[in-house]
Parts: sequence; structure tokens; C-alpha cells
Amino acid sequence: MAKSTGHADLPLHTGIVPKWLADRMRDLGTLIVESLLIQYGKKEVLRRLSDPLWFQSLGAVLGMDWHSSGITTSVMYALKRGINARARDFGLCVCGGRGKYSRRTPEELMFLANATGLDGNQLVNNSKLVAKVDSTAVQDGFQLYQHNFILSNEGDWAVVQQGMNTQTRTARRYHWCSENLKSFIEEPHAAVTGENQGQILNLTALNANETRSGILTISRENPDKIIGEFKKIQELGLPENMGGKLPLVSQNDGTNDGFMPANASERSIVMPFHHDVRAEDVDLKRLGGVLATAYETDPKDFESLLLTPGLGPRTLQSLTLVSEVIHGTPSRFQDPARFSFAHGGKDGHPFPVPLRVYDESIRILGDAIEKSRMGYNDKSQCIKRLHITALQIERHCDPVADFDAVLEHDRINSANWEGRTEGQ
Repeated sequence: MAKSTGHADLPLHTGIVPKWLADRMRDLGTLIVESLLIQYGKKEVLRRLSDPLWFQSLGAVLGMDWHSSGITTSVMYALKRGINARARDFGLCVCGGRGKYSRRTPEELMFLANATGLDGNQLVNNSKLVAKVDSTAVQDGFQLYQHNFILSNEGDWAVVQQGMNTQTRTARRYHWCSENLKSFIEEPHAAVTGENQGQILNLTALNANETRSGILTISRENPDKIIGEFKKIQELGLPENMGGKLPLVSQNDGTNDGFMPANASERSIVMPFHHDVRAEDVDLKRLGGVLATAYETDPKDFESLLLTPGLGPRTLQSLTLVSEVIHGTPSRFQDPARFSFAHGGKDGHPFPVPLRVYDESIRILGDAIEKSRMGYNDKSQCIKRLHITALQIERHCDPVADFDAVLEHDRINSANWEGRTEGQ
């Protein structure tokens, strides 16, 4: 069964991903998924997609704006194009999308069910329930406008969906995974968290059972009787021992009775509104480990290791972060902004997208996967060793002391790497 694993709060941004980036996101994103499939299997791909922090890090390493709401749409569109083209090989398929495409999810799920023998009605029901929980049972001020249902041919699934709050100009991304859920209506969430705005109505809380039962009882009553009761309440007021609240949504007295406090899960994330990447957005010691791996290690060691003549430190920097996205443990994704140091961002932060480096990352990772499918695992193991090497160096290196100098280095060299932004 499914479990909501958390969510991400993101500044609401508009705009279109240029084709030169969209196609590269598709290619690199698909290769990362394929690497995960080879190394860890389909269930792990779904677990990763259901982790808000990993998903944000993936979007950053793919060159999207590191903190914006557009990561959800652009990453899922890129993965849908890449994964679905190889659905039979991968055993995975992405359904739904944004706006009108989200409404096609039931139709797409039934098509897949007919092709695989899975229970289509159950899958459609799961899709609708997940959307209802995050739009109705949890009332946090966000209206859903995007729903992505990622399905494996074994019946496991993940959901990535997003809602919008036009008043606060923020988007909230909700993640689900088809593991460890006993009920859609009782504690399905690992967390419903975000920027603390006080209490929210959460009818899926464990101690809201009486509230749910009361709502069900009321729904069976004659409407005229219910209207009459509410009129009496309006005329007489509420008893003091009810705290001035209707019993359907009682106050939070420490029992979580129908309410859930904000900021309850370490796997959720609230992204800042500023566009630029700042030192406080990044774990500077981890960034130091990446830079030391790329710039302080003799490139020749990695040339022989990766069998890639001419491989330079800048590509090693990107591949080290790609390696971490593939092989890193959950604790490594607490600072998604760090992954924007792989291929920059289309908004120019932390630096323009270096197309030459990006294409090298795609070529090397693609070559490693192709060789591993032929039984030659040297390159795939080398890419994994980049992450291991960075971890080893990180233990002994100092945090980045001059963060601005790191940014300036890549900006100065941007032209040499064919750096590009969305306006170009």
C-alpha cells in the first residue's frame, strides 16, 4: 500500500524550459533512472521519486532553477518522455502530468492495466484517492493542478503531485510511494509539513477517527435536520468546554485531534524565494569534498579509471554530483542547492548551464550504461567510485572558505564551456 513521504514548498515561478535544456534533461534524467534500475531495481526508483529532497536534488543536477516550482513540471515531463519511450525495457511508465494531462491519468492507467494484466480499476482508485487526500482530507490552502502516477509492471507505484496557493505565490509538491500504508484515510502521510502557518485541518490524523465518524454520521442525516442544528448553534453560541470550535475540527490540545502541526518531517523541504544560490543554502563541507575530488585529484587517475582521454576536472565535478544522485543515501540530499553545481541553472544561478560539460556527462554516463549491459562494468563502477572518493575526501577536507570565489570561477569560465541561460 502507499505512503505519503513528505512534500516540498517552492516559490511559484512561470516560464518555459527551452528545448536545448528540455532535451538534455530528458537524456540525462533517463540515464540516471536507468543507472538506478541496473544498480538497485524498480522499487528503488519509485522510492527515490517519492523522496522530496532527492527529487529536488535531481532537478538541480539536471540544470533546472534549483528552488522553483517549475522543477516538478519540467523533471516529470523529461522523465515521462524518456522513460515511456523505453517502458518495455524499464518496466516503468509515467502517467498524468499538468492540467489537462493530469485528467488523462485514469485513461492511461487503464491502458497500462490492459497491457500488463494489473488491476486497472484499483490503480485508478488509488490515483483518485491520493489526489483527494492531498486536496480535501488535508486542507492546507493548496489547489492541486498537477498529478503524476509512476507505475511499474509489478504493480508498485509512486505519485508526484503539486498544488498552488495563489495568495502566498507558492507551490507545494506532495510525494507518495506504494509501500507501508495500511489505510488511505488514517495516517497515510509520513508528514504534511512546510512553512509553519499554524494549524491545518488534517482528517487523516490518527486521533481524528471520531471526527471522521462524526462526518460520516452527519452525511447520512436528513439535510433539513442538519441545517436546523447549525442554525441553533449560530443562535446559542458554543459551550465554553468546546473551546469555541465545532467538534468536527476541535482545537489542537496536544493530541493532534484532527490537526497536524507544520514542520513534522525531515524528508520535507521549504525552498527560499531568492533566486541566487547562497552559502547558507549549501553544505559547504560537502561542496568542498566535491571540488577537491574534481580539482585536487590528478585528472590522469580518473582518465585511466574512466577510460576517457582528455577528461578534465570540470566534467569530474559534474559526474561526482551525478554519481551522488545515483548512489547517495537519503542523508546526502538535505541541501539540494549543492547539486546545481553540476550543470548550473537555466536562470543563470549559480552559473549558466555549461552545455559542453552537460553533453560530456550524458556521453560518459551513457557509455558506462551501454558497456555494463554488455557485461563490462568498469565504467559504471568508476562512476560509483567518484561518489565514494568524494566521501573519503570530504571527511578530511575543510569547508569551502570563499563561496563567492567558487561561483566566480564557474561564471568566468562559462563562455569556455558554452554556458547558456533561458534567454539565449
